[in-house]
Amino acid sequence: MDLGKVGVWHPLFTRESAGEVRRAAAEIERLGYGTLWYPEAPGGRESLSAGAIVLAATERVNVASGIASIWARDAMAAAAGAAALGEAYGGRFVLGLGVSHKPAVQMRGHDYTRPVAAMSAYLDAMREIPPVAAPERPVPVLLAALRPRMLELAREKADGVHSYFVPPEHTDLARKTLGPGPVLAPEQAVVLETDPARARAIARTHTRVYLQLPNYVNNLLHLGFSQDDVAGEGSDRLVDAIVAWGDADAIATRVRDHLDAGADHVSLQPLPSGVDESLALLRDLAPVLGPLLTSEG
Repeated sequence: MDLGKVGVWHPLFTRESAGEVRRAAAEIERLGYGTLWYPEAPGGRESLSAGAIVLAATERVNVASGIASIWARDAMAAAAGAAALGEAYGGRFVLGLGVSHKPAVQMRGHDYTRPVAAMSAYLDAMREIPPVAAPERPVPVLLAALRPRMLELAREKADGVHSYFVPPEHTDLARKTLGPGPVLAPEQAVVLETDPARARAIARTHTRVYLQLPNYVNNLLHLGFSQDDVAGEGSDRLVDAIVAWGDADAIATRVRDHLDAGADHVSLQPLPSGVDESLALLRDLAPVLGPLLTSEG
């Protein structure tokens, strides 16, 4: 699995019109980013359908669900759908799976208890019935994993981890748990702004959302952040750890911090998240990221 060193994570791939998705995906591919990641959330496109739109709009770049909820489709559907995309698009699809969060799971009518056991059973079930149209190589499966038990499950039953809302310190801990083999691909939110007040104001539009979810808060507390750090929209210390801001060189430094800590790939999430603003940010970053990208724009 070669994701490239740097990719792009963006909700536009599940919430914008298909035309906008095609336009953005084609340009990001041209700029040389190695993998395009997209989420799955209530109100957005179904995950495998979203992947198909992005794959059809591109020629070389990898496309990864980041993350498809195991509560949105049964294991047989996930395995068959992922295999179909892998076979149809030359092995460019990566299936990222996660247990999501309690409010979203309850919204779908499911019980969130024992999420690690649920994920383990789901992975086992995916392997029980081989798909009819199998790709030449099995579609890689990455897990959304933050804490030790899910990281250990990823090491044992998946191909690696796609972590989200984490600083490089978590990447270091995750690599130590995973060992040298599995893929480790953290997401990194970025703001191309050198004024601290403006940069942190933009960053807090991001942190305020995720600091309402216990999975992320508990992980940050586990990493040594305090209750004051995770309150509200987050302290300056937490915001600076989660969102890389500054000039292009500062953002490239954060990417290298993750890579030095053991990441194989870092997916950048541009903030603010408007399509044109995001594409402009990615254009500005591409020359500085240089050799970390898969091709020249």
